[in-house]
Amino acid sequence: MSTIRGARERARIEVTAAIKDEARKQLAEEGAPKLSLRAVARELGMVSSALYRYFPSRDDLLTALIVDAFDAIGAAAEQAEAERAAGEVPPAERWVAVCCAVREWALAHPHEYALIYGSPVPGYIAPMDTVGPAARVGLVLIDIVRGAFRAGDLTLPPLADELRADAERMAADFAEGVPPESVAALVAAWAQLFGLISFELFGQFNRVVEEREALFRQTAGELARSVGLRDAGTA
Repeated sequence: MSTIRGARERARIEVTAAIKDEARKQLAEEGAPKLSLRAVARELGMVSSALYRYFPSRDDLLTALIVDAFDAIGAAAEQAEAERAAGEVPPAERWVAVCCAVREWALAHPHEYALIYGSPVPGYIAPMDTVGPAARVGLVLIDIVRGAFRAGDLTLPPLADELRADAERMAADFAEGVPPESVAALVAAWAQLFGLISFELFGQFNRVVEEREALFRQTAGELARSVGLRDAGTA
């Protein structure tokens, strides 16, 4: 029985992967709002009722694609950080490397990036299943800042008095061990990071910025400084 069960599980994994691959093709060709379970089933030679056993609704399939995309971009950030942390690279350089890894993933997977950071899909409400995967990139950046603070290598940025209570709440909610000053700056840097990538990916830099990688690297370095990370060699 275990052999039969194992074969069924492998078959299910393979079919699930095929469904998601076809759905990603539809995202590239038609966009997320037009994603259709019936069209996916048709392209795979399946009857719709069979596909519904894997994904009961379009929203279930969208959620699976969103989770996969967040996990993939998060893994890219985590790998970039792990490689440089092992080599004792200074925090500011690690920050820039993580930001560059996120950009490289986005440029290589534009339709999946658009699914998670583009326009909301009409009628779709993301479930809590997406929250953990969505936080992975941010948590890598938070960990870099936390480590620098513990090592005494963080310069606290300014914090407006009216923001302090909010910054203290955010620190308690998702950035324990990071000073409120840097938490507020981290939230702003996170928004600017994805804003910069989105401007490049969605065409806002066309006929404006030619050296986009150079602009990105310079801005990533500025964001590192904004959260209090010191440049290599800075006292």
